[in-house]
Amino acid sequence: MLLVLIVCLGVLVGRLRSALSGEEEAAPAGLSGVQAESGEQLSGQQEGGPAPTDAPTPTPVPTAWPEFQPTRMDTSGQILSTAIRVGDTDVSSYQADEKHIIDFGGPEDYAKQPGIFTFRGNNFRNSSTYGTAQLNAGLFGDYWSVAIGSMGGWGGSGWTGQALAMQWPTEVKQHMNMYDWAKSKEDMVEVIYATLAGRVYFIDLETGDQTRDSLYLGYPFKGAGSLDPRGYPLMYLGGGVAGDGTPRIMIVSLLTGEVLFTVGDNDPFAPRAWSAWDSAPLVDAETDQLIYPGENGVLYLMDLNTSYDEAGGTIHVRPDVTRFTYTSASGKKFYYGMEDSAIAWRGHLFIADNGASFLCINLNTLEIEWRFDCLDDTNCTGVLEVDETGHPYLYMSTSFHLGWRSSYTAEIPVWKIDAVTGQEVWHHSYTCYSVADLSGGVQGSLSLGTGPLEGILYVSVARCPGGWDGMLVALDTDTGEEVWTYHSDSYSWSTPVCFYDTDGNGYVLYATAIEGELMLFNGKNGDLLDEFEFGCTVEATPIVWNNTVVIGTRGQQIYGITLG
Repeated sequence: MLLVLIVCLGVLVGRLRSALSGEEEAAPAGLSGVQAESGEQLSGQQEGGPAPTDAPTPTPVPTAWPEFQPTRMDTSGQILSTAIRVGDTDVSSYQADEKHIIDFGGPEDYAKQPGIFTFRGNNFRNSSTYGTAQLNAGLFGDYWSVAIGSMGGWGGSGWTGQALAMQWPTEVKQHMNMYDWAKSKEDMVEVIYATLAGRVYFIDLETGDQTRDSLYLGYPFKGAGSLDPRGYPLMYLGGGVAGDGTPRIMIVSLLTGEVLFTVGDNDPFAPRAWSAWDSAPLVDAETDQLIYPGENGVLYLMDLNTSYDEAGGTIHVRPDVTRFTYTSASGKKFYYGMEDSAIAWRGHLFIADNGASFLCINLNTLEIEWRFDCLDDTNCTGVLEVDETGHPYLYMSTSFHLGWRSSYTAEIPVWKIDAVTGQEVWHHSYTCYSVADLSGGVQGSLSLGTGPLEGILYVSVARCPGGWDGMLVALDTDTGEEVWTYHSDSYSWSTPVCFYDTDGNGYVLYATAIEGELMLFNGKNGDLLDEFEFGCTVEATPIVWNNTVVIGTRGQQIYGITLG
């Protein structure tokens, strides 16, 4: 739906950070890779080198997005406690100074450079595409593929496994560890893909040629990670399972491939010992802060203190870390932990957890505004919509963790939720099967159509109506009723992806797991236009850059498929 821009000229509400009397969490100066007292690692500064200058603070500008004031819900019977640690000090409350006010506007404001920077593209999680396709026959055409490896029994690209992409400025490429031909190729789009092989691969979107050596980081990556939306040569990602030690959050220089900072492994603040990072973090460009939820039950908020010298080709970070966690009355075994990629808007974070809570968290006070009961262990990523009146709505679903609600089948609702009140607007339910540790229900993100597909929500429902079957459903966003449905012989954990052509048509991509097919649909009526068969399991989510689809498989290949 088209948003009527409501100009807000008010000054952002200030907040004061509860601080450590001005102390910073840091390793001793000049020691690359040594551990600070908190157990985090810092690197990227050489002894005797020049002190980095602070990253410039962007000047706030009036926003065209409406104010957002959620209704505070009484969660006393649902959220039992919260805890906050600023640096190494536990505090009873949290506020921030004016410099660190987090806001987040619309998805078009998230990044200022051409690229796909995070899972589902931006802070609304509403797109993994860039540009517009030029289609003739509406079919899949030529393709390239890149072989990728495996690690510890994990191979290829899995759930969620989305590629990222960036069109680096020429002057930035000159300082990168790219091959010479890649540095000199004008307008090259670099695909950056973290994989289960414990490696990040770098690929020329046009040809499939690798633009630099793959980067071995030592942990199988299930999540997509994120690039810095300011165009800084930084990547933020975390291990999905154990590799060369306990998984952790990593900040990586894309100039050199050096790991500049790590945090989260065996964190004594974490209420859950399972350290894994399937969520794709967000960066608030205005305040130089990283927001990273973890499966250990901790929401990490980091002041990055980035210093980037583009002309000199150096970049440094020196994060100050704040941690937030909570306990709920879920009672489920894994109720701690956040696997989905959070949505952020107007200073608030919307995220589900493994224990049936979908939360609205004030990022500027670290208080929970409301909780929505989503019934089960939730892994999918929702999507935010702001309608033509300026009112925000969330679309969300959940999984079926075998044995929690049932040992046979369970209802999986798809919800529309009022983001102000945290109350249900409508739901449409599906009866799903499941198996242990391989959940049925909705695992991929939900996708909203725009333009010619306005008013349609696309959802892939796994293990429905049979134990191995899947459904791609298109729902009316006003009513929740089905617009069309496609039944596949194999379930899907991938996210349906909407893209559009220059003639004003809308399309949807849908990848199935066991049969390993990528299907191309007319998004309006559900007509199946073409299929691409991989011959292996596909769990990852595709991206589309103009006329090229990029997707990885569990068969240890990354594909770039031309749309024609």
